[in-house]
Amino acid sequence: MHTRNNLLIVALLALNACAATGQKFDSPPGYDFSKPETSTMPAQLAEISGIAFFPGRADQLYAIQDEDGKLFFWKNGDPASMQHLDFGKHGDYEDLAITSKHIIVLESNGDLHVFPNEPLQAGSSVQTAVYKGLLPPGEYESLYADVAAGQLYVLCKQCKDDKQTQATTGYILNIDSTGRPTLDRAFSIAINGPSKGKPGKVTPLRPSAVTFNQATGEWYLLSGVHKMLIIADKDWKAKQVIPLDPALFTQPEGIATDIDNNLYISNEAGNSDAGTVIRFRRSKP
Repeated sequence: MHTRNNLLIVALLALNACAATGQKFDSPPGYDFSKPETSTMPAQLAEISGIAFFPGRADQLYAIQDEDGKLFFWKNGDPASMQHLDFGKHGDYEDLAITSKHIIVLESNGDLHVFPNEPLQAGSSVQTAVYKGLLPPGEYESLYADVAAGQLYVLCKQCKDDKQTQATTGYILNIDSTGRPTLDRAFSIAINGPSKGKPGKVTPLRPSAVTFNQATGEWYLLSGVHKMLIIADKDWKAKQVIPLDPALFTQPEGIATDIDNNLYISNEAGNSDAGTVIRFRRSKP
């Protein structure tokens, strides 16, 4: 295990160095990052922080932004059709997931905001249940729903225990038919990222989003801090590390796949003019 981790660290540092030199950027298998389909977000989603699809759907995309308790939704590929509804007060909202019955929004402090996914009526407010204290104190940005298993996956971005282990802690929660989540268990992801300004040093990954690619049976972890996409197997062992072109991925904070296994990455505006959602179509085998 130690050998594998050391090799991974070396690979991460080498890839990061290559990215800095302007070399051609790689793509994950089945996708071509040189052929982005970019949707520019309106001003209200300059700080887009999470994206998701209804299970088994690709027609409509859902998103949240950092500060306002609003759920945005629009016809996929057509941001001009965007609408929204209110689900909560001002906060620091980082990611969302959608099950067959509920929408779950993750706040950076680990609070989970849960409300029914139907009906969703633009301009309205929904009845939201807020679940606090299920996760240890820390900063969280990554949420994924395994609809078939009735489980949620939440990854730490910065948690106290991770500073000592140099790993990333994840939590699995069960969610029942009423939308109530309960903590099941914790697990560890032994993947690190390079430390900026300190060659040869590493830091915890600090993931900003996660999704599961049904076509490949792999986890896709997004690290906005390190501008990297990490592909891991079902047991969270890294298989590929892909540096992201900062000219395209200005501030990557959200990731999702649709029913056709097309890949979507959302970017906050950062130093650019607007937030974006980028689609990469999955090539046919």
